[in-house]
Amino acid sequence: MESCLGCDFMDGTKDLPGGRIFSTDYWVVEHCVGPFGVGTLIVKPKRHCVHYWELTNNEASEVGDLLRLTSGVIEQILHPDQIYICLWSHLDWKPAHIHFVVQPISCDMKETYPKNGAFLQCDMVSEKNFATNEQIVEFAEKAKMIFNKV
Repeated sequence: MESCLGCDFMDGTKDLPGGRIFSTDYWVVEHCVGPFGVGTLIVKPKRHCVHYWELTNNEASEVGDLLRLTSGVIEQILHPDQIYICLWSHLDWKPAHIHFVVQPISCDMKETYPKNGAFLQCDMVSEKNFATNEQIVEFAEKAKMIFNKV
């Protein structure tokens, strides 16, 4: 297998600001290192998996509750107007470690990004406005405290 960014973050090969926030038997939650803003979390399988249809029954049965829990944690911290949950699985047009992007969205974002949905995410990627490591670590610590109460 070629190098996998998702696996590299999990095994410590690459530095991950905020570290692992939460994990279950089959999934991990981490803060996104992409340009989707503070509080955007990644939910990905612990094992390398590039296609949703390759999930085991146990992995598939666990992910729904974890996405609900993860979005609830984001809501408790940031109180956004909406939370997007999107499956991403490409890197440079190659299938990559699947991961759900769980992204808080506030209506005041329309001042900077006039379009919403997938257009909003495309604009954010184009703008390349990344959260600082300090912002990510601060959010991750708050999220860890809430997840640990579950």
